[in-house]
Amino acid sequence: MSTDVLTAELDSATPRSALTAARPKVSTFGQWWVLTTRLITPSLRNGDVLTTIVAVVVFAAGWYIPLNNMLGKTSGMSSYAQFLMPLIALQGISFAAITGALRAATDSVKGINRRFDSMPIGPLTPLVARMSAGAYRCALGIAVALITGHVLGFRFFAGWVNAIGFCVLLLLIGMVLSFMSDLLGSRSKNPEATTQWLMLPQLIFGLLSVGIQPVQMFPDWIEPVVRNQPISQFIYALRALAGDSTPTAGAVTWSMIGPSVFWLIGATVVMVPLSLLLLLRRQS
Repeated sequence: MSTDVLTAELDSATPRSALTAARPKVSTFGQWWVLTTRLITPSLRNGDVLTTIVAVVVFAAGWYIPLNNMLGKTSGMSSYAQFLMPLIALQGISFAAITGALRAATDSVKGINRRFDSMPIGPLTPLVARMSAGAYRCALGIAVALITGHVLGFRFFAGWVNAIGFCVLLLLIGMVLSFMSDLLGSRSKNPEATTQWLMLPQLIFGLLSVGIQPVQMFPDWIEPVVRNQPISQFIYALRALAGDSTPTAGAVTWSMIGPSVFWLIGATVVMVPLSLLLLLRRQS
């Protein structure tokens, strides 16, 4: 008996309702949860968590210990830890974003993304799962940065509401960075090269920012770049939200917070359509 005849007989012998009932219902939430867990659970045993902790601590100590005596008094704030803390926190979430890019690039190289495309999974579900894992990594980086900053002497002076705003702004920045890193990682053919390319601009913008020293201490010709680039604008907003025992941190006003919001909105407006375009192109 041929396969076609056997299949026809089985179809005629089995009620259509029974065939339909045998198919499990696809749960988008369940798929998201499984894919998110797939990314988060290994981080507890493959060294990602430890790497984040060590990276933030080493970065903070590497800047604070040699520069405290040199720049502590010129910062204009109560302590150099208070001045340096926003850059430490931004570095923490940047490490989280780079780790996400490495994971996305690895999945792309191994063909896991193509496998997901051939499965009954919503086209945006893997992306949302990666962003959820990115939120977890960013929250971890923020927590480690806050603990490290507290040990160095950082404190919140502007109240709990602004302290929450400090963490929320950091998380939003981290999500935008994670989205950007995921976009680049998903199109990469070399995971190691992806992390290096992402590390370089963050290092350059971090050095050429007001995170290490006041803008007045830079050469006059580069002051406008240092003052207006996104990392400096984020640092201005974070310092105001953290506050200080001196007025140097600035007040929490729209003129202080607004540029950071505009940078985040602008980056999102550019990246979301680009990500959807690349997703549709990959599935076509």
